[in-house]
Amino acid sequence: MIPRYPSDAELHLLMRQTLHPLFQKLAEGISEFTFANLYLFRDIHQYRVSLLAEELLLVTGIDGKDLFFMLPFGLPDAQLLDQLFEKFHTMKCVSHSQVQVLTTLGYEIREDRDNFDYLYRRKDLAELAGRKFHKKRNLIKAFLNNYPYEGRPLLETHKDDVLEILETWRANRDEPGDYAAAKEALERAEELQLCGGIYYVEGKPVAYSLGEELACGKSFVIHFEKAVDEYKGLWQFINQAFASILPEQYETINREQDLGNAGLRKAKLSYKHIGFVEKFKAISPLHRGSVA
Repeated sequence: MIPRYPSDAELHLLMRQTLHPLFQKLAEGISEFTFANLYLFRDIHQYRVSLLAEELLLVTGIDGKDLFFMLPFGLPDAQLLDQLFEKFHTMKCVSHSQVQVLTTLGYEIREDRDNFDYLYRRKDLAELAGRKFHKKRNLIKAFLNNYPYEGRPLLETHKDDVLEILETWRANRDEPGDYAAAKEALERAEELQLCGGIYYVEGKPVAYSLGEELACGKSFVIHFEKAVDEYKGLWQFINQAFASILPEQYETINREQDLGNAGLRKAKLSYKHIGFVEKFKAISPLHRGSVA
């Protein structure tokens, strides 16, 4: 089903049965490395996949005009690795466990700060205790005092309501952002085993969160969170409300990256993260001048 390199193929939903169990075993918790995430963003990055060896997956893609590759399950031998860098120039989503080996082999390693995943204690987001969360609690209190709400598990029966939220969110923005991926995630949530919550105000659907477990079941990653803009405190409320219903087995919540967006970075930092899932880029010495 997944061809051997140098042949490759587009990601297909049928590949999930092979790849999903492998991604579940990854302990470092890089948000890109779930089958659902790769599948939902396959068109944006033009992902293609092949096998270098048994269970050694190669993912290739394009950002703008720049080729890249990723190796979520480990590195091949040095000769094949050289060939990959010669063809694709940059390795993205390099994990901590891969940095030392790549450095030893002579590749330049660069921090990819814009793509660091933000990690929070689930309990911190659920309780918002202490002075550092005073402003968040005030906004949530304002929402609760002004709007009668209801929260429900995001089930297939809520599909029309949750799509309505997404369409309203998109209509209020100049750029599409992750709209296409978010829409397909809702349409294929059951097939991809994504789970989440939906929130109503006076019977009107107003917000939702959607994600999946990560890091060997110790973390939960929020892939998509959308809300309409007319309710003060709604964004803060759904952040806390969803964290509060997650099982205690999830020690942390991964709220993904800020992509270098100043406003998004400020918002993510305001929730007092406990750390990052750091990611790096590796670059061949032959291509240092051509890679940003």
